[in-house]
Amino acid sequence: MVPLPEKIKLDLTPSYMKLFNAGEFEERSRLATAELSHCQLCGWNCAIDRAVDVGPCRTGVNAIVASAYVHWGEERPLVGDCGSGAIFFSNCDLRCQFCHTYRWNIRGQGQTVTTKQLAEIMLSLQEKGAGNINLVTPTHVLPQILDALLKAISAGLRLPLVWNSGGYDSVEALRLLDGIVDIYLPDMKYSDARLGYSLSGVQQYPAVNRRAVIEMHRQVGDLRIESNGLAMRGLLVRHLVMPGHTQNTVGVLNWIAQNLGLQTYLSLMDQYRPAYRAAARAELSKPITREEYGKAHKMAKDLGFARLDQSLVNQPT
Repeated sequence: MVPLPEKIKLDLTPSYMKLFNAGEFEERSRLATAELSHCQLCGWNCAIDRAVDVGPCRTGVNAIVASAYVHWGEERPLVGDCGSGAIFFSNCDLRCQFCHTYRWNIRGQGQTVTTKQLAEIMLSLQEKGAGNINLVTPTHVLPQILDALLKAISAGLRLPLVWNSGGYDSVEALRLLDGIVDIYLPDMKYSDARLGYSLSGVQQYPAVNRRAVIEMHRQVGDLRIESNGLAMRGLLVRHLVMPGHTQNTVGVLNWIAQNLGLQTYLSLMDQYRPAYRAAARAELSKPITREEYGKAHKMAKDLGFARLDQSLVNQPT
């Protein structure tokens, strides 16, 4: 049995233990694995048999891991005093032209792993003291993750799960995670479908994204933070503020306020820097300024958002 970090409350049982103890987790894993023969895990809805071919995510039946470590750069409720046990999966269902992690998310660099090896990575992060298991860009490898979790839980995994996605998840895939994921951490990148296609190469990003985030919120509700400073359950929404696209941010913030509510924990991210192919686009070829971020932050405050993450470089004083 791999020990839990001392700073994690032992009376806070991860969601997945109920399904596991009832003998239902194995059926969820089986249903997820069946998806690989006609994959509809993300907004592409490609229906490809991944044992035969690869779809837009460029991933077959095995997951590829770019890196895994105790990460201190996430939002405060995910880090606390323990750090977040991040597992970064290679490839992605998006094609963001400004992707900072393009070497693995677009070019696919990383190590192919079995589900047994993935389970061992999860248990290693628990042993190192991480406060949660943070699955980064996980949508396209949901079946592999559930099979690995089944093995890891049997061996003593007891950390809450963070589903850290680009927000282009299908509702059908998310329903397989109901009662398994504790914390949903989706991006809400675009309120304009044309911008989503232009900058991330996907159709109907806002429609797919909004359906996904509503389902996430239905499952876990608003973010709840324990006395030790760590989030244990709920929804935390990220939005990256980009130069030259103020109206995009306006649209995202208004939708969240109207559909999720002002108690939504919002991470309004200021770390945009040109990467990958961004230099070829005039409006994206320079970093965001303090003034641009300040304008977005003021919008959120004026709308009445009460829970804005404060671990930001350009945070207004």
